[in-house]
Amino acid sequence: MKVLIKKWVSYTSYPFVISFCFLLHIVLIYFDLHLTLATWIAVLFGLLSIITLERFVPFRAEWIPKNKDWIVDLSYMVLVQILLVKFLTFAVSIALLYIFQSNDFTIKNLWPKEWPIGIQAILMVLMADFFRYWLHRLSHEWMPLWRLHAVHHSPHKLYSMNVGRFHPLEKSIQFIFDALPFIILGITENVLALYFVFYSINGFFQHCNIKIYLGPLNYVISGPELHRWHHSMIIKESNKNFGNNLIVWDLLFGTWHLPKAKKVEQLGLINRNYPLGLIEQLKSPFIKGLDQDKSD
Repeated sequence: MKVLIKKWVSYTSYPFVISFCFLLHIVLIYFDLHLTLATWIAVLFGLLSIITLERFVPFRAEWIPKNKDWIVDLSYMVLVQILLVKFLTFAVSIALLYIFQSNDFTIKNLWPKEWPIGIQAILMVLMADFFRYWLHRLSHEWMPLWRLHAVHHSPHKLYSMNVGRFHPLEKSIQFIFDALPFIILGITENVLALYFVFYSINGFFQHCNIKIYLGPLNYVISGPELHRWHHSMIIKESNKNFGNNLIVWDLLFGTWHLPKAKKVEQLGLINRNYPLGLIEQLKSPFIKGLDQDKSD
């Protein structure tokens, strides 16, 4: 019975958690909870659900984080993802939205505000992922960006909380593609909130240490089965699956990768001694060749 339950969880956890978090977000707004609070409650519920699932059905025992891993990744989550990036992409985005609209700075009549909010959110995900796909791909091909992005690829294990391990300079660049163009187009804060819920929870799933199977969704969603290959130490494997939330652009541009008869092996960078601490990683991109150093 326990085996059957775990198997059922592996196949249903992603659609169930994502759907429930969207429902929770909508219900909280219906009962007049402030939009920002309703958004963060939905995201926090999703994160706690994923952390629980990581303990119940782990994908690999060696990927279970130690206390020092939690400390570093929690620091990244608070300092970079929440205080820096999420402030920019959510709170500042909404503030700029009102400024642009009140001063007639938005590009009128380009964003379909008359469409249902859910359809607008899907359109935003598709468009944002197109921009992020090319930024992500360039971050693997152009050395100045790669040295920033190497921070995200440095861990030797994947679990939900290390989704936040990004150098603050790289996350600031990503802001340009995540929200700012849509604010200028005049997108509403409700659509931004839906995007944020999906973006956050899918990101936690993307890096999770859960034995999870997405089946046909692997041709739509950039989920954990695909993203594990993107974190492979083998460059020809990690230069695949660039999708941020969706995988459709990888399918279109030939970078989709999900072998059936092989499992991903070592994760991380060629330099196995690349620093993993927060302070050291803030300086790492400015040390030329550090990510490529193969010396012991």
